[in-house]
Amino acid sequence: MSGVSEQQRLLLYIGSYAEAADSGLYVVEMDPSTGDLTILSEASGLKNPTFLNVDADKRKLYAISETKTASGDRIGEAVCFAIDPAAGSLSELNREFTLQPSTSHIQRDANSRFIAVSGYHGGNVGLIALRDDGLIGEKVDEQQHEGQGADPVRQDRPHPHSALFSPDGRYVFIADLGLDKVVIYRLDQEGGKLTYHGEVKTEPASGPRHLAFHPNGKWLYSINEVNSSLTSFAFDAEAGALNIIDSISTLPGSFSGENTTAEVAISKDGKYLYGSNRGHDSLAVFAIDQANGKLSLIQHISSEGGHPRHFALTPSGDYLVAANRDSDNLAVFRVDAHTGKLAFTGKTVQISKPVCVQPVLFQL
Repeated sequence: MSGVSEQQRLLLYIGSYAEAADSGLYVVEMDPSTGDLTILSEASGLKNPTFLNVDADKRKLYAISETKTASGDRIGEAVCFAIDPAAGSLSELNREFTLQPSTSHIQRDANSRFIAVSGYHGGNVGLIALRDDGLIGEKVDEQQHEGQGADPVRQDRPHPHSALFSPDGRYVFIADLGLDKVVIYRLDQEGGKLTYHGEVKTEPASGPRHLAFHPNGKWLYSINEVNSSLTSFAFDAEAGALNIIDSISTLPGSFSGENTTAEVAISKDGKYLYGSNRGHDSLAVFAIDQANGKLSLIQHISSEGGHPRHFALTPSGDYLVAANRDSDNLAVFRVDAHTGKLAFTGKTVQISKPVCVQPVLFQL
């Protein structure tokens, strides 16, 4: 392997829109010295595994999928795979039903005791226990959101889009696109329950979609799908409370077309925030003011494809990999550590409808 020590391997796990009979999960190797991508293997048997979570220590991958109950009703499921990083392969271990009618996101807590799933279409949130061996256990709690937001089309009902555990593991934050709220639940680790703790409202018709914590644990950022904005929050860990700091557009002022945002991520040094625009088809780069957490725009750059529904920074922070759903490609960008800016490397790989990228550096 060029540019990689024999003891390490950088692998990308890709989720996509796919029918169960077709390949939906992909394992892609990345050469850290060049950014070259090579597809190693594919897995089928899942309908729309559009979001993934990887436990590198236990060598497990968790994916969402869609299926039907014995009576024919739609239902989501979570699927656990064993990871073999040396072979670059995945082997299914087990799967369990989650929420009706489906889920949009899956997130694991830091202790690998639970996964939280978000039901965009059902307005519900589920907590699933993980067994000691990492296999998926039973659903231990479900919470139903109620209400509507300001946009009569996009926000006629609740749409929980993602979950994020607080750094100390005490709380779960739910970005509800339909309600213009980040809903805060207290996580009862022993009882396996989500207890409503509070909420914070974002700007009307903003539509919070995904969340990212700053490495200092004091600031939380929401990328808002409906009005293409980012909201900065101050997090009071003791009280489990969020307070809005600021809000900023993800788009250039000259852009007047239709757009929805998708993913948000923060550099590991906490200096830069990245977001993706679908419509403008760009990656937006912001500097984070280290004194107050506010954002200022640095760059817009083409995502080198259509509809960048997801992206991720590699563990080293040297690269950003964007998943462009409508152009069926992954695009690799080099990150300038001094400025935060992105530069397209020219490296791409074709994958059908990619919508999730999870990079992991394995020690072999």
